[in-house]
Amino acid sequence: MTTTLLRNGRVIDPANQRDEIADVLLVDGRIADPSTPHGKKVEEIDCTGLVVAPGLIDIHVHFREPGQSAKETIASGAKAAAAGGFTSVVCMPNTSPAIDSASVVAWVMDKARDEACVNVFPTGAITKGIAGAELAPIGSMFKAGIVALTDDGKCVQNHELMRRALEYARMFDLPVMDHCQDYNLVGKGVMHEGAVSAALGLEGWPAVGEEIIVQRNAQLAELTGTPIHCQHLSAAGSVRILRRVRGRGIPLTGEVCPHHIALTDKSVRAFDTNYKMNPPLRTAQDVDALLEGIADGTVTILASDHAPHCEFEKEVEFDMAPFGILGLETELGLFLDILIHKKKVIDLPRLIEMYTLNPARLLKLDRGTLSVGAPADVTLINPGLEWTVDKHASFSRSRNTPFHGWELKGRAVRTIVGGKTVWAV
Repeated sequence: MTTTLLRNGRVIDPANQRDEIADVLLVDGRIADPSTPHGKKVEEIDCTGLVVAPGLIDIHVHFREPGQSAKETIASGAKAAAAGGFTSVVCMPNTSPAIDSASVVAWVMDKARDEACVNVFPTGAITKGIAGAELAPIGSMFKAGIVALTDDGKCVQNHELMRRALEYARMFDLPVMDHCQDYNLVGKGVMHEGAVSAALGLEGWPAVGEEIIVQRNAQLAELTGTPIHCQHLSAAGSVRILRRVRGRGIPLTGEVCPHHIALTDKSVRAFDTNYKMNPPLRTAQDVDALLEGIADGTVTILASDHAPHCEFEKEVEFDMAPFGILGLETELGLFLDILIHKKKVIDLPRLIEMYTLNPARLLKLDRGTLSVGAPADVTLINPGLEWTVDKHASFSRSRNTPFHGWELKGRAVRTIVGGKTVWAV
């Protein structure tokens, strides 16, 4: 039996509406009552000045296995997650082969159990091969252990097919997560369509290409009753739609990634492919709308869209480079720095809620809480710690981040999974 006592920390546990200076006891991989006798062999960790939070959850990461291990492996991605303060991650199915069958789901889960230092929850593809043409075997993937359905990286364009997917998902009480992109409107766009794209001569990716699918999802969620989660929202119109339909009780949720509030389309002026992501960086007005959506509770979840790529893939013309940047090791620091310290958009308990209680509820995970008996997943955070992002020190196999050299305030300092420390500063 392993016993750890976290002493004198600021315990923030939104699931139990706790925000107090207290001790947290971890016994044999579970949260225990601190008043329980726990013997002599106890590891004590002084948490004075630190926030003791339920283990953070990132519901949107790409670990690239199977098939693309040069970019990232489940093991390396898990280390990056731990270094970012995350005890649980939800991996996307756009691997090679895609996670579109029970056998691939089982492979990912076995690999994660053997090699990952954090909890890895797989999603299953909505369609076979993420091709958008034929439904994947949803029932067998559910039995194999998926926690949600998504074709992330692509978007189901056939509305009838999406409706049927939602109806099947409802049979298994599975949420559906959607990468909102209308291909006909977006075309070959590589950055936000606007004055900057026109000046640079780059093909534009209009905001309406996202917004129209968010509206489609709102109507299908209302029709089927199946929860739909809109991934990596970037446009002001998307926030307006989400706010309106949530006010009517429609089961639609959304997430925001740090790069969409830390950067704008003006960052692309240097043609640096580390600023190329999908959906693209948008305008300052879009950033303001995203911040407003976070502040008023329209947006309920924060995530990274951690998307590693090899250096040679990014060292090409902007048009030719793949979309995506790293996120796991920088997202918490960016959100703390922007949302808490600089912009003062929300308070610390709310930020932790968006990383714990809300994603756990959406995906029905037994995580995101410090309740007695819950898994002993804990993140210790120093909200005032100043540090500098160094991509060369990343645990990821890739280095595609635009935040190298950024000075941030706030970061995780210890990550505990199942009662054991898997990373510490």
